[in-house]
Formats: sequence, C-alpha cells, structure tokens
Amino acid sequence: MEEFKHYTVMLNEAVDALECKSGKIYVDCTLGGGGHSELILKRIQPDGRLISFDIDQDAIDAASKRLKDYKNLTIVKDSYTNIKSVLNNLGIEKITGGVLFDLGASYHQFNKGERGFSFSKEAPLDMRFNQDAEFSAYDVVNSYPEDDLVRIFSEYGEERFSKRIAKKIVETRKYKKLETTTELADLIVNCTPHVKSNIHPATRVFQAIRIEVNQELTNVKNTLNDVLDLMDFGAIISVISFHSLEDRLVKQFFKYHSQRCHCDKSQMICHCPPPRLGLVNKKPVVASNEEIRINPPSRSAKLRVARYIGVEEVESGNKRRIQGI
Repeated sequence: MEEFKHYTVMLNEAVDALECKSGKIYVDCTLGGGGHSELILKRIQPDGRLISFDIDQDAIDAASKRLKDYKNLTIVKDSYTNIKSVLNNLGIEKITGGVLFDLGASYHQFNKGERGFSFSKEAPLDMRFNQDAEFSAYDVVNSYPEDDLVRIFSEYGEERFSKRIAKKIVETRKYKKLETTTELADLIVNCTPHVKSNIHPATRVFQAIRIEVNQELTNVKNTLNDVLDLMDFGAIISVISFHSLEDRLVKQFFKYHSQRCHCDKSQMICHCPPPRLGLVNKKPVVASNEEIRINPPSRSAKLRVARYIGVEEVESGNKRRIQGI
C-alpha cells in the first residue's frame, strides 16, 4: 500500500484547546493520519476514551497502525454527520471532554493522483472523501445544468469567472464528456483571462466541486447543531477550517449560540433562550511562522474554540431585557 502522508495542522494548539483530562470522553471527527488523535490519547490516559471518525479507508488503515497500542480508542468508519447515531450505538450519551474537527481534504488525498483532488496530476474526476460513494466530480461536471455550475463556482469557489467557465463546460460536454482533472484544468485556463496571481486559475473551481461532491458546508453546519445536543457542561468544541466559507460558517455558528439575544430591535421583551456556548477565542488562532515554513498549506488554517455552558448553567443568571424603555 502507498505510504499515507499527512501533516497534522496546529497539532498542539487544537489539542491544547480541548483541555484533555483522564476519565472524560472525546471525539475526533476527522481522524486523518491520526496526529490529533494520538496526542489526545496521550493526554487522556489512563481512563479517558476517544472516538475517532473517518470515511477514508486509507486514513483508517494508516491511523489504525499508528494507534494500535492504545486500548481506549474506538475508530469508526463512518461520516461524522452520523455522530448522534454512532455515539448512541456505543452507549455514549454525552461528550464529556470535547470534540475536534479538522475540516477539508488531507495532504494524502490531494497528493494521491487517482483521487482526483489535484489539477496538477492527470486523474479521473473523482474528489470523493468516501470512496464507497457513487456521486463524484465527474457527475457534477458532466450532468449539472449551467445555472447550477455557476452557482457552486460562485458560492463555494468565489470564482469571478463562474459564468464563463460554466458556459464552456456545457458547450464542451455536448461533444465529449470531461473525464480527467487535466482536461478540466486546461479548459479553465483556456477560457479565462490571464490574471496575475499566485494561485492556479483552476484552484477555486476545483475547491467548489470538491465541496459540492462531499457536501462539506452542509455537513459541517448540520453536525455542529447535532454536537450541541451531545455536549456535557464544560465540554469543548475545537474546529480547524481551511477556507473562508468554512471559517465564516463556524464563526457565525459560535457567535449565534453565544449571544444572549437574537430579537429584532423593535421587540419590547426578549424571549430568547440562554446562550449555549461561551467563546474561548474571539479571534481565530492561526498557524505559527515555523509551522507555515514546514507545511505551507497550514497558512490558511484557522482554529476557533468554544465551551458548552448549557442552558441550565446560566439560567439563574439570565436576565430578560426590556427594550425601548
């Protein structure tokens, strides 16, 4: 089997945020190469428990080998979107310690040519995190209507030439299906103006397609809501994101659930429930200069952390405000 290569981004920062303790239950929603999981396991000995999720068999195989000596680990081949049902099946009612998300694709996925994540390597249009899934980048590129292509390129890739690229894709596939990463990348280069930039012209479109194939933003939003119902008082949510759309989603989620009121200003009496989260860091933590030097992709990583304070804990101190008086 090809060596699984994965650099663990913000290893210490993300795990430090969890305030790991023996006797508590932790969840690593994105096992990857096992770097975060291993450090969590070291810190929760001897009586802590870790549940680690991944849908990528390559990641599970590599991490299982790396973590084989730890007895208080359960690796689950499933999407973290099923966290409620998985924990229920394991007899776990609450996450007492904390949960860690390391979002996006791994170094291994980007660099394993046949996975189709990179436009720099000739490969089938794939981009599936879960290799058992049927829906792939090929389906997006060759079957989506032009309007839908424009939408995902604009929303998920923030691509300024979305209309031009979508139109060219639809025109091209009338005569020949687009099958490889380099075919799509060349099409994008040839149909867009040359703009001086540090990134390849296909970067944003490939990101958008990957997000659509794996439903990344929807999955993160839904799972964060599910996690809120699973958190015990004082438990930590630690999230590493790698692009502005993910970070904005996490920021807005944390902000909403940490605010005391969401009422319209014209409303006289606030009936909002008490906040469920307390922000540990208002501004995201970013990778150190040394880490960026060693692993340049970490420059885009942002870490946001919140603590579950729960309704019951703040109920007695929550004051309903009366506006307009």
